[in-house]
Amino acid sequence: MSLVETELADAVAVVTLNRPDKMNALSRALQTELAAAVGAAAADPAVRVVILTGAGERAFSAGLDLREVGEHGLGQGEARTPDADPVRALDACAKPVIAAINGVAVTGGFELALACDILIASTNARFADTHARVGVIPGWGLSQRLSRLVGVSRAKELSLSGNYIDAETALAWGLVNRVVEPSALMREARQLAADIASCEPDMVSNYKALIDDGFALPFGEAMTLERQRSRAGNVAVTAQSVANRRAAIQARGRSQSDGG
Repeated sequence: MSLVETELADAVAVVTLNRPDKMNALSRALQTELAAAVGAAAADPAVRVVILTGAGERAFSAGLDLREVGEHGLGQGEARTPDADPVRALDACAKPVIAAINGVAVTGGFELALACDILIASTNARFADTHARVGVIPGWGLSQRLSRLVGVSRAKELSLSGNYIDAETALAWGLVNRVVEPSALMREARQLAADIASCEPDMVSNYKALIDDGFALPFGEAMTLERQRSRAGNVAVTAQSVANRRAAIQARGRSQSDGG
């Protein structure tokens, strides 16, 4: 049985962590398979959007496989090379990645979720950072990404206590984009993925890069970056191409209004 399964349909790759009996714990083998699956989706021209989720109803991922860590040490429990590091693979993916959080996302699993672009949570989802409790310093970005999403004080509350927060609290704190019933989770994720996939793929990739690259800079430098890329990217835009795309947007709006 594969530890990671990929399903491709309608330009969307659904990548599923497949250790439901172990709450999708991130063994070294699973990390390696996940990094490869994300890399393959990123390189596949047929894929425009990736959805990352977990098998089963209990867990998106419970984090590192602590039994493996206990038996072999931390070096056996975390990816040590770039091609076996799923968070690096997610960071390097130029295509949008939607996390469909079906259950608990704990520590390393939390970091996987935070490496995605958009988070949709089931009402069953819960989030926790237990690094302080297990005595491990995070290496996949949790100490930096979380504070940028929810603010420093809330990040410290979560990370220094190891306490869980539920999906509604995560929504109120700005950690997730929306919360839906478990039965609607993949439908919502697929619909959003379809909306993104309907846009021009190079534009989506370039816009994602602009947002990410600018977010990593001070505001003034980010504004300069936007102006530079705007000038470079808009040179080839013609009045006709804008008119054609505007007509397509209007047609799509009418279709959505009609329930199509």
